[in-house]
Amino acid sequence: MVSRVVVGAHYGLRDWLVQRVTAVVMAAGSLMLGIYLLLHPHPGYDGWTGLFISQPVRAFALLFLFSLYYHAWVGVRDIVMDYVKPAGVRLVIHVLVILALILYAIWSVQILWGM
Repeated sequence: MVSRVVVGAHYGLRDWLVQRVTAVVMAAGSLMLGIYLLLHPHPGYDGWTGLFISQPVRAFALLFLFSLYYHAWVGVRDIVMDYVKPAGVRLVIHVLVILALILYAIWSVQILWGM
């Protein structure tokens, strides 16, 4: 009989799927922005303002940014869990990264809807 020792939180499949879904959202956003820049090579302030005045563009930009932040969280968390062994240091790094990502998310909303 095989004795299995269970350790860790076992995020596995969920995090793998989150990484893929957020990557697809970011790839779609990058592709759309690339197409916009090909059609408008030098947009200037008025071009960018005209693009981001649209609610669907703002919403997708926010979705892109939230996907980026969640994607970054999963990646940083996995790296820290793999390579930082002292639990106290790991906790401090996790808390600092979470606080930074929350502040970035708040700042993103302020930028996109503060125009």
